[in-house]
Order: sequence, then structure tokens, then C-alpha cells
Amino acid sequence: MRDWLEKQRRYYVLAVPATHQVWIGGESQVVGLLAALLPDHAWTPLSAGEGSQGPRVYEWAWLRLPYKREENEGCASWLLVRRSLSNPSERAYYRVYGPAELTLSDVVLLADSRWKIEEGFEQAKGEVGLDHYEVRSWKAWYRYVTLALLAYAFLMVMRVQAQAEEQKKRMLSSTYVR
Repeated sequence: MRDWLEKQRRYYVLAVPATHQVWIGGESQVVGLLAALLPDHAWTPLSAGEGSQGPRVYEWAWLRLPYKREENEGCASWLLVRRSLSNPSERAYYRVYGPAELTLSDVVLLADSRWKIEEGFEQAKGEVGLDHYEVRSWKAWYRYVTLALLAYAFLMVMRVQAQAEEQKKRMLSSTYVR
């Protein structure tokens, strides 16, 4: 999949397991071992966005990988590692591909976008019953999920429009109250 995305010049941040292997120095290395060998100064604390209990701050490190494609000049590959502040042995690993000028902060924000997707799926489960299907074929499941996500998208658009209208009313009422 990574190869196809890179050939299409599609940038990505993909989670990989600790056993995932990358080529460094002409040898295949396990990313979990590479992360364990990183020096303390390689780690940078950054917020991965707002969570339900405030900012999600982790320590992050990244290594530029020596992969290049002639057809994708100006692009680069990295290994991104996230480590917990409270338990440094708790790590997550990502393969990253994008413009060579990306910064660690940029990539951390991109990696955070999966939280928004997960939150959307959780909301869809509760609001439109995304997890309540009882189907016996792939085609039926696909139709059900498509309909449920379409309903969820409709509800989200309506919610945003209602909030914008409410905010507009408050602004107008506050200007006439004087």
C-alpha cells in the first residue's frame, strides 16, 4: 500500500507495529529496537491535540529514512515514534511520507487526525447505530454502513448550521441590546 501511495504521490502517516522493519545502513532493523536505542535528546514533548481531559502531550522522535524515488523529487520518508510521558516503554510507531520540508510539529498534527476519525466513528455508533447492523453478506453490510455514515454526515451538517445560526442570533442580539 505504501508503495502504491508513493507512486501516486499521496502523502501518508500510517501506524505500524513495533515489529515493522525498515532499512537503515543497508540492514533491516525492527522499529521497536530503533526506538529503544534513541538517545534522550532525540525526544521532543509535543501536544497531539486536545483530548477530553486537555492536551494529549507525548514525547516524539523521528528518523529520516534513506528511501528515495526518482519520480518523487522533494519528498522524503520518516519513522515517527510516540512515547508516553508516564510510561516511556509505551510507544506507537508510524511510517510517514511527504514533502521533505515537513517539520516534526506538522507530522504530529497529521498523526493526531486519526483521533478525530475515531471520535466520528464513536459518535456515529451512538447517534445513527453504526454498530447495530445484523447482516449476513458483505453487500448488505456495505449498504448499511454507507447509509448510516450518510445519515451521520447529514446530522453533522445540520448541527453545524444550527450552531452557526445560533451564534449569528447571539451576535445580532448583543449589538441591539445597547
